[in-house]
Amino acid sequence: MERLTQSTTHLYGFDIENTIFSGQCFRWKVTDNTPTVLSGVIGSEMFIIDRSNPVKYTISSTIKFRNINAFNEFNRKYFSLDVDVNSLFPEDFRKRYPEVWDRIQPYTDIKILRQDPFETLITFMCAQGLGMHLIRKQVTYLAQEYGTRHTIRLNDVPYTYFSFPTPEALASTSPESLRLCTNNNCIRADNIIQAAQAVVSGKLDLQALKDPAMPLENVRKTLCSQPGIGFKIADCVMLFGLHRFAAFPIDRHVHQYLAHWFSIGNPLQSLSQKHYLSLQEQAYRILKPELAGFAGHILFHCWRKEIKHLQSY
Repeated sequence: MERLTQSTTHLYGFDIENTIFSGQCFRWKVTDNTPTVLSGVIGSEMFIIDRSNPVKYTISSTIKFRNINAFNEFNRKYFSLDVDVNSLFPEDFRKRYPEVWDRIQPYTDIKILRQDPFETLITFMCAQGLGMHLIRKQVTYLAQEYGTRHTIRLNDVPYTYFSFPTPEALASTSPESLRLCTNNNCIRADNIIQAAQAVVSGKLDLQALKDPAMPLENVRKTLCSQPGIGFKIADCVMLFGLHRFAAFPIDRHVHQYLAHWFSIGNPLQSLSQKHYLSLQEQAYRILKPELAGFAGHILFHCWRKEIKHLQSY
């Protein structure tokens, strides 16, 4: 059995719990009976984060890094520690929106995780219209049914986890089988299979879509050519999976905070494509366009927690 490699890391300016449970990823959890320990699967690797020391976090992983610097660099990139919180909002944002600024202060250390593009694509296709608890349950079941089983030794006790399914694994299943992972929605299951098949065939080249030189509009158009992917899912994939921090997903919560906090749009108006793009264009005027999605996610989580009083997990 594999043993974990450890790195004790200073994670200043990083709110790990609000980051992980802000609706951007669904494979992390608080360890049973140990609230200071978080566990998650990144690709096919297990990560354990011990927060018992509030200044230094101990991060353990099954990845065999060549040295501790490589481990720390991986954490820096994955958790977007290279993005300065002070650069997220325009300089005049605090003066223009003082009440909003005060509200978001407990959440400004939220980071965007640089996740795997395929996993992000599939999880957000699964997530349509569902609460976070149910999404986590479905994604867990998806990994158990179609991923690879791994057993490691954790505190001298065998511990089993599952990697996320490969495109090939999902491309070869049937909607009838996959519907158990999509809340019994066969159409959604079929769309996921078609997306996996497109990735396997090369028709949908997710790595190419990560190219920062490719305009967001072109990336969105490519993603939306797949059945079951609309503007919101495409923008979520761009932000969380393709690491395009300018992508600005809009769901009902974003629609609401744009209206309530910034007098942008009418939250009762349906999110047609035209209205969606209009809201996005106006959001870019009050946020930094190149970091609008990053800042927007902080606003999104603050709205859900402070205004709607919703649970994260």
